Amino acid sequence: MLQHAAPSAPALVPPTLVGGEIPLIDVSGYLAGTPGAAEVAARQLRYAFENVGFYYLAGHGVPQALIDTAYAEAARFHALPDAAKLAVKVDEHNIGYMPIARKPPPNAAAQGKKPSQNEAYFLRREKAPDHPDVTSNRRFHAMNKWPDEAAIPGFRANMLAYIATMETLCRKLVRLYALALDLPETFFDRSFAEPHMILRMSRYPAIDASDDTVNSLVAHTDSGFMTMLPPNKVQGLEIKLPDGRWMEAPGIEGAFVVNGGDILHRWTNERFLSTPHRVRNLSGGLRYAVPFFCDPDHDTMIECLPSCQSAERPAKYPPIKMGDYALWFAAQRYEHMAKVEAPSEAEIAPGARATERWQG
Repeated sequence: MLQHAAPSAPALVPPTLVGGEIPLIDVSGYLAGTPGAAEVAARQLRYAFENVGFYYLAGHGVPQALIDTAYAEAARFHALPDAAKLAVKVDEHNIGYMPIARKPPPNAAAQGKKPSQNEAYFLRREKAPDHPDVTSNRRFHAMNKWPDEAAIPGFRANMLAYIATMETLCRKLVRLYALALDLPETFFDRSFAEPHMILRMSRYPAIDASDDTVNSLVAHTDSGFMTMLPPNKVQGLEIKLPDGRWMEAPGIEGAFVVNGGDILHRWTNERFLSTPHRVRNLSGGLRYAVPFFCDPDHDTMIECLPSCQSAERPAKYPPIKMGDYALWFAAQRYEHMAKVEAPSEAEIAPGARATERWQG
C-alpha cells in the first residue's frame, strides 16, 4: 500500500516573479543536498503549477557552454542543404527532419491559423540496431536519424552529450514534483528510470507581426510532463496567463523556462496547470530553439494520483498508458502523423475537453 508523504506546508511564493507573474525557482541548494532545500523548492514549484503552469529554473548546473553548443548545432543542422535534411525526413516515430507544414494540423485549423512557420529536427533516446524496441518496431522507440557525419562533424556526439545532461537533470527534478504533490520523494522514480525523451531542434524564420493568421508556433499546450527551454538570446515565447492575457516571456540569463503539459495536468486531476503558449518570431531574423521534453516511460499508466483525488474531487479522466496518449497527441499535431492509427478522442478525454484545451 502506498505510504503518503506528510501533508506539506502551503505553497510558497518564490522571492522573484519574472514580469510579476512567473516564478523563478533556484534549485542549486537542492542539487547540492542542502538540508531543507528540497522542501522549499517543492513548495515554490507547487505555487508555480497551481497558479501559472510555467517557471524559470535557476541553479540547474547545466554548463552554459553546453547550452551554447546545442544552439550552435541547431543552426549547423538547419544550414545543411535541403537534400541532406530530407535524407533524414521525419517518420512515423516522429524522429528526423520536419519541413514547414504545407497545411495546418487540426490544432492550428481549429484556431483559424495557417501552418506554424518553423522547421524542426527531432531526436529521441539513442538505440542500437539490435535493441528489442528497434527490432520489434515499437512506436516512438526507433533509431535516431543522423545526418552524414562528414557533412556536420561532431554533431552527433555534441547532441548526445546535451541529451544525457538534460536527462540527468530531469530525473533529479521529478523528486521535487513528487514532494510538491504531497507524495513520497521517490514516487516518480520508477516511471522516470528510463524516461521518454524528445529533443526538438527548431528554426523559426521571421514572421509579419501584422498578419494575425500566422504564428511561428500556434497556441498549444504540450503533451507531457516536463518541457525545458534553455535561455535564448532571441525572444519569441508568449504565455497565456490564467486570466487570459498573453505575456511575452523575457529571457533571464542562465535560467531555463520550464512548463508542464497535458499528462501532468491529467495525472494531477487538473491540480497542476498545462498552460497554452505560442511562439512569434518578430525579431526580423532567424530564431532557434532546442526544447527538451521529458516524460514518463511509455508503459506508465497515467491515472489520478492518490494525493489529487478525494470524495469531493473524484478522478476526472480514465487511466491511459503514456504511449497511447503520446500517439494520439502526435496525430493531432503533425501532418505526417495524421494517418497513423491512434486512440480516439473519446478514449483520451471525456467530451471535447482535450480539443478545447489545445485551442488555448
